[in-house]
Amino acid sequence: MQLNNRHLPAHFALPLVLAGALLAFDANAGAQIYTPLSASVRAVLQRSVSDQAAPKLSFASQYEADAWLNEMSRRLQKRMPDADYRTDFLTSVHYEATRAGLDPELVLGLIEVESGFNKYAVSRVGARGFMQVMPFWVKEIGTSEHNLFHLRVNLRYGCTILRHYLDMEHGDLYRALGRYNGSLGRPEYPNLVRTAWHKNWATPRRTISSLRTAANG
Repeated sequence: MQLNNRHLPAHFALPLVLAGALLAFDANAGAQIYTPLSASVRAVLQRSVSDQAAPKLSFASQYEADAWLNEMSRRLQKRMPDADYRTDFLTSVHYEATRAGLDPELVLGLIEVESGFNKYAVSRVGARGFMQVMPFWVKEIGTSEHNLFHLRVNLRYGCTILRHYLDMEHGDLYRALGRYNGSLGRPEYPNLVRTAWHKNWATPRRTISSLRTAANG
């Protein structure tokens, strides 16, 4: 299940000036707050982070997969110049987000706000990596060899955690993002993620269709 505007409550009405604040966020957006998990929830999350499947793009056709990857790669090029690493990163984001029932473009917006696409970012409160995952999650649902600076591990944890918060909040993205950031009830962080998502990463599905039409001449 992918998220779209139907999941965004009225809290997301924001002044455009917040868009500029994105530039000031450098691994200081906040962090998840530890809350005890029930045994059943812990078991589900443990299974989620233990997956070892190879990342892949899940589209109706290879053409659509290539079109998405090429478009996102173009947008990310200035932030991540190495083409091979950029492809690996985007493929991993798409796989982990889709696996967790998230929109990959939403996850790219969240990464922009959380770490500015800095793999080794560390916040003032100790959150780590692209998706700024707090280390307590490794002790809670992972194993000692899980390195939060590893690309797949960080994305897997981050997407699993956001999915967990969405389930807790019955699909309310505004509140789930607040939990992810440790600022539940405050609008700044959800608004920043939404701005990054829609301004820099969202790709209407008609764009993919138009690319196909153009290619077919």
